[in-house]
Amino acid sequence: MDNRWSVAGSVLSGYDDGMTNPVVLKHTLPMVALTIAQGIALPCFATGLLALECWYFGAPFDQPFVLLLTLVMVLGAVLLQPERGLMPQLIGGRRKLVTRLALRWLILLFALLTVGYATKSSEDFSRRVVLTWAVTTPGFLVGIALLIHEALKQLLADPESARRAIFAGYNEISVSLAQRVERTSASALRIEGFFDDRAPQRLGAQTSEALAFEPALRGGLKDIVAYVQQNAIDVIFVALPVSHITRVQTLLDDLRDTTVSIYYVPMVFPLDSIQGGTSEFLGVPLIALCETPFHGSRGVSKRLTDLTLASLILIPAAPFMLIIALLVRLSSPGPVIFKQPRYGLDGRLIIVYKFRTMRVTEDGDSIRQATQSDSRITSLGRLLRRTSIDELPQLLNVLQGRMSLVGPRPHAVAHNELYRKLIKGYMLRHKVTPGMTGLAQVHGMRGETQTLEQMEARLKYDLDYLRNWSPLLDLKILFKTLLIVVRGEKAY
Repeated sequence: MDNRWSVAGSVLSGYDDGMTNPVVLKHTLPMVALTIAQGIALPCFATGLLALECWYFGAPFDQPFVLLLTLVMVLGAVLLQPERGLMPQLIGGRRKLVTRLALRWLILLFALLTVGYATKSSEDFSRRVVLTWAVTTPGFLVGIALLIHEALKQLLADPESARRAIFAGYNEISVSLAQRVERTSASALRIEGFFDDRAPQRLGAQTSEALAFEPALRGGLKDIVAYVQQNAIDVIFVALPVSHITRVQTLLDDLRDTTVSIYYVPMVFPLDSIQGGTSEFLGVPLIALCETPFHGSRGVSKRLTDLTLASLILIPAAPFMLIIALLVRLSSPGPVIFKQPRYGLDGRLIIVYKFRTMRVTEDGDSIRQATQSDSRITSLGRLLRRTSIDELPQLLNVLQGRMSLVGPRPHAVAHNELYRKLIKGYMLRHKVTPGMTGLAQVHGMRGETQTLEQMEARLKYDLDYLRNWSPLLDLKILFKTLLIVVRGEKAY
């Protein structure tokens, strides 16, 4: 998979703020472009068309007209926004989209008339220009909106964008949701099967129609974990009755060693959830039990922030990095850049870059962490590690989409394989793209982890980051990281 434009968690689910949704795209460059287009195309086009009308009719392009253009842009940015949520847009259909846009256009015109009347400025504008613009613009806006709508629909209908899903529980609710998914090409999900401990003959008449629905039963609940691991399942819908709470909890515990997204349909009960929340999917209520914080526009915001900040840092830092590369080359034999495979988003292997700071380039089933008086570290390497300059090449990882500026730090593969067996829920930290710095690092969890308790404490901060993420939290972490780097705390 091309990770260059993967939003953390490979998720742009639902494109709505604060709501979880299993609609996911794994390749998000087109979706980023369409999201931006949805937000700015209509107000920009409405403003541009007004300016064009002014030029065509030879009206004066004076200060009042510039103020009018500004007002149209501001009102358009507020009123001509798409409906919150990707699924409501697509399920609502074209008629609802056109009706909604026409209503909002009338509201925008009413707002302009109100402002003109209140400020007694309506006489400053050519009536021919304004009336022609008011009548002709809606048709163009509807055309643009329909084009974006169709592009979104086609993008979600692409099988390469779909996530693979299974159901825990074979009953009326799970079958109904599965059938709706199959009928909705824009759901971006591919149903792989159902799991239930009952034999087919015990499922009852409620599923007699669904028994012809393919794919059918894949096994019992005990078979889910193995099936998920062997078939790269992305989403699980848990549709078990209230009486099976214990089995649901056991299933969640068994799935902690995976990065699968889990939704409960439709029961609510207290669980230690990651980005938990309620939503509706194809008319069926869902409760997210484990999901990335970077769904919807938050994922786009996170990615664009990474690209912007990483570029702003990398451009002035590039000459300095070239000098460091030369010094590393001259200080000891070996490559300038140390490349190490580590686990990234969803537990996939990525290659992480660092300036080489040791006389060895260890990688394998057993890796010894650097210690304070480690003889393997070169003199130059000690300085680079103390100031964290050795990690500057990871800005390239950020631009590639393999890493983020802020997120759980990626550990060596050998350490991941060790701790995922020892610490419950360890792999949940890979629900997001790993970061150059993270919440654990600014709370002292930096450098060597000598005990299991230290790694458990680091994981606690990583999961707290997933639960409480916000753009402000990222900025706080970056600022605190800068202070720690200046002081050279616990880096060796």
